[in-house]
Amino acid sequence: MHSWEGDPRPEPVPEYGTIRPGSSLKLDQSIDPQAGSWRVLFAVAVGIMLAGFFATGNARAAFEEITRFLSLQGKPEPASPAVLSEHEIENLDRQTPQRQAEVLLERAVNHYEGANDQIAMRVEGWWGKLKFTPQFNSLIATALNSNDLRVRAAGIELDLAAMGAVKSPATIERLAQQAESGPQSQRVWALWELGLLGNRGVEPQRVNEILVNQLQDSDPEVRHWAVEGLAYLGTNETIAPLLKTFRDDSSPMVRERAACSLAQSGMLTQEQRRSVIPQLLDYADDTSLDAQTHGWVYQALRDITGQTLPNDSSSWRSWYDANRS
Repeated sequence: MHSWEGDPRPEPVPEYGTIRPGSSLKLDQSIDPQAGSWRVLFAVAVGIMLAGFFATGNARAAFEEITRFLSLQGKPEPASPAVLSEHEIENLDRQTPQRQAEVLLERAVNHYEGANDQIAMRVEGWWGKLKFTPQFNSLIATALNSNDLRVRAAGIELDLAAMGAVKSPATIERLAQQAESGPQSQRVWALWELGLLGNRGVEPQRVNEILVNQLQDSDPEVRHWAVEGLAYLGTNETIAPLLKTFRDDSSPMVRERAACSLAQSGMLTQEQRRSVIPQLLDYADDTSLDAQTHGWVYQALRDITGQTLPNDSSSWRSWYDANRS
């Protein structure tokens, strides 16, 4: 199987006989009238043949089938089986670590069977050999926004590999010190890295403790990245501090990120997200919260449940009472 790279579309070519913008026919460019005549006759003949062809039931059915595939609406239509071929896997060994990581993460994003297995098998060999190029950054961001937590996990693994983050308790303690002091840029990166490492099983309880402590920092940007770290840590212990931050933090930006972390972003499972619905319903009735926060409550409820109910707590409570399990 040939693996296409880049944009497979050819450059647009103007139709025969059209005049491109900025050009014009010159007076000495005469047209042969006889040549024009046979072209007209040929076009008429082709038109008659096509009309006869499409008059048949089979032709109409074939045309309808083509238009159905071309439509942007309806269920997904697979172009081919989403499976890594043996040829593609063999070809990876001739690629650089950077290219291997990019190809496999792109395949993982597109749910190719075997892509995550290949990443898991190769990722340790990529440590210290990957660079945050614009393309690689874009692929990681796409993976972290996937609707599949396993794809998000693949994005986390490659982010850590590119950062050269060693999975060890010593790394956690080094990052803990970095998160507590130093320039803001170093602190926020430490908080992000801590969340990713904790999600991959490196001292998750210790990571949770560090991140929760940073929710009390006076700098809203530090609190923001403590929230992001908790979102990607994704353990049950992260839910309560995220809910509290959503309700009580003084920064609208931090509250919004906490709501998004509970509803959609990060590594919480659907089951974990649904567990916060009762608390969100209480927030919907909490008159001490401002209109903006109430709006985020309902947005979070819609993201978690997939329902499109209005911003009305009684409607949501009725739905929840009828659908809780």
